[in-house]
Amino acid sequence: MSIVDEVLAANDDYASTFGSKGELGLPPARAFAILTCMDARLDPAKYAGLSEGDAHVIRNAGGRASDDAIRSLVISYKLLGTREWFVIHHTNCGMEFFTDDVMRGLLASSLETAALGPDGFTDVGPGPGSAEANFVDWLTIADNVQSVVDDVARIRNHPLVPTRIAIYGYIYDVATGRLIEVPAATTVGKAA
Repeated sequence: MSIVDEVLAANDDYASTFGSKGELGLPPARAFAILTCMDARLDPAKYAGLSEGDAHVIRNAGGRASDDAIRSLVISYKLLGTREWFVIHHTNCGMEFFTDDVMRGLLASSLETAALGPDGFTDVGPGPGSAEANFVDWLTIADNVQSVVDDVARIRNHPLVPTRIAIYGYIYDVATGRLIEVPAATTVGKAA
């Protein structure tokens, strides 16, 4: 069963009180961007006190500094004037529960959804799968704190990112809702 009817009904409710939001400017009003995970438990608008139009929020699996995330951040500052960026990973992230090799093996076996059990992910679907997963860097996370430091460093050292942009590193605690600074990441991301 599809959820499309629920989504469209919710959109009708939202649009009915949209008001002056249609007049918001293109650049983010608070001139910052957040790179964070796509995990459904994270609501950047709530944990960072955002309203529509305040900031750019870039999301992917793990909140990783992938080429596409950096592309979005560069557009964010170059064309829309952001001056500060946050890299926010989180506790209990699904990207910590597998490796590139596990993902490649699961997809080689089947394209169906895998099951997570006490011993990790297992494939429960029939084949065929695909070897195309061998050509993807899944950007899994072995050490959450180090991954924040690594992502901030990758962004900081990217040739298209000016040193004047401050980049902060945090981990969102899914059990408490708190942002916990990763001091080493923030040091690496310090603006010059």
